[in-house]
This record gives sequence, C-alpha cells and structure tokens, in this order.
Amino acid sequence: MRSRSENYKMGGRIQHIQLGGPMLIKEIVIGSVFAFAAGGAFKMWHWDMQKRAKNFYEQLDRGEATVVAQEY
Repeated sequence: MRSRSENYKMGGRIQHIQLGGPMLIKEIVIGSVFAFAAGGAFKMWHWDMQKRAKNFYEQLDRGEATVVAQEY
C-alpha cells in the first residue's frame, strides 16, 4: 500500500496542456472580416447620404423644397 505522500508525487507526472502562440492566419482572417464589415457599413451609409443629397437638390430644382425658413 502506498502512503499518502507517494500519491501526491504522482500528480507531477501529468502532462499539462501547453498554450500555443497566436495563430497568425486566423488573426489575419478575423481582422479582414471586421475590416470588410466596417467598410461595407460605411459605404452603405455613404450611398444613403449621396441619395439624400441628390433627392434634396432635385426637389430644390423643381421648387418642392426651399432653404429659406418661413416667417410666422
């Protein structure tokens, strides 16, 4: 029969998981996905603002919109 101290010594032989370094390809892919998502969101916002400006100037040319505040 083993003593209690011998049982504790056995715990030192367990293989511990080694943490690896950063995965370069994975980080590049994740960064690219975030960059394309942010770029796409900005581009959609930019197109919307262009459409609003174009619509405003078309209404201004037709006389449907004015830039002068009404007096009460």
